[in-house]
Amino acid sequence: MNYPEIRHKTFLVLLIAFTIAFLVILTPFYGAVFWAIVLAILFAPFYRRLSAKMNKRPNTAAAVTLLICILLVVLPLVLISLSLIREASVLYVNIRSGQIDIVGFIQRAFAALPESVVNILDRFGIGNLSALQEKLTTAAVQGSEFITRQAINIGQNTFNFMVSFAIMLYILFFLLRDGDRLVVQIKQATPLNHDHKRALFNNLTTAIRATVKGNIIVASVQGALGGIAFWFLGVQGALLWAVLMAFLSLLPAVGAALIWLPVAIYFILTGSIWEGAGLIIYGVVVIGLVDNILRPILVGKETQLPDFIVLISTVGGMALLGLNGFVIGPVIAAMCITMWEMFSAGNQKHEADKLHRPD
Repeated sequence: MNYPEIRHKTFLVLLIAFTIAFLVILTPFYGAVFWAIVLAILFAPFYRRLSAKMNKRPNTAAAVTLLICILLVVLPLVLISLSLIREASVLYVNIRSGQIDIVGFIQRAFAALPESVVNILDRFGIGNLSALQEKLTTAAVQGSEFITRQAINIGQNTFNFMVSFAIMLYILFFLLRDGDRLVVQIKQATPLNHDHKRALFNNLTTAIRATVKGNIIVASVQGALGGIAFWFLGVQGALLWAVLMAFLSLLPAVGAALIWLPVAIYFILTGSIWEGAGLIIYGVVVIGLVDNILRPILVGKETQLPDFIVLISTVGGMALLGLNGFVIGPVIAAMCITMWEMFSAGNQKHEADKLHRPD
């Protein structure tokens, strides 16, 4: 091994070591950095147009874009979170005080069940009414306690939250202002040919924009539609259920139905047949139609991912990485498919060259 080769390998080892060390340092603020990058990608087109109209004053354009980002994204999330915490606290108090009688709900539902259905429930170990009552009551109380406890934790950890939030905004400002230059530098440092680099970066940007915009739009619409239906039917805590439906709507195909379908079944079992049937029809036709029409258009079409890949990558990402996973999962899936497509295209080109090569 000659000296230049040793020097090159030593440089690569140091490069990898310092890169890993830098990423480890960023770990405590992983969420802030991640969402700064996501928001920068989403708002970059707006920033470019604004910068051009401002005679290319990057600092002013970045500051204005940052302010608009706060008004459109951050402020609504804070207001919804505060309302959710308030409703969860009220729900918790009502369950504890007996104003919401979960035991009575379960008894009325079980009394309306046919004997054959009760026998089937017995086989799965959920036919014991008293045991089921205890489990569901405990689950409801624990769920409300969890949300209330999170509110207390947020209050106690306000300093940490504000630091992470400030870091996110700080990084976002510089990513908006210097993002194009950073992308050029990363492309130059990436040891791939020009076509591969262009395909990877274009697909990465497209996947992030499509996933975030598509999923958030679908979740917001489904949550709002579900909340309106619950409010109209007089279900307590309509806003709380709307937020839960919006959150579960991040799971394609099955999300919001995990909330509205049990409520519809309960209505039917307790004699409110028209309300239950109406909610099922509304859920399938209206709420379900949003998922079946908007999600493929906003997510699958742009990322060119099949519906089942979108589903498993979203569920897997959220199971592994929490809320951030609904973006990271589909993005990794899109990049994986892109890499395999490039690999396949390279093999086909190689085989074609071999066929046309003279012996």
